[in-house]
Amino acid sequence: MAKGYWVAHVDVENLENYKKYIAANAVAFAKYGAKFLVRGGKYDTREGKMRDRTVVIEFKDLATAQDCYDSPEYQSAIALRAPYSTADVIIIEGWDG
Repeated sequence: MAKGYWVAHVDVENLENYKKYIAANAVAFAKYGAKFLVRGGKYDTREGKMRDRTVVIEFKDLATAQDCYDSPEYQSAIALRAPYSTADVIIIEGWDG
């Protein structure tokens, strides 16, 4: 079965307040077995425009990735993030070829 992934590109306007989101999202991520593959870090943009942070999170499958995003726990975390950041988030199925 193919894994599910979140790929997020985020600009953070207020890091101190954004840290509240990081603490809150841990609840949903633990519940749904999320595994961070990329969380910020150095990057080299070769084409296009990127936001300041890139995050890639792995889940056991696409449905679990979707359920995590839609969960009350994560929706509460989004409310903490939204005033202090701008994000582009996709949920995508991995290739199991």
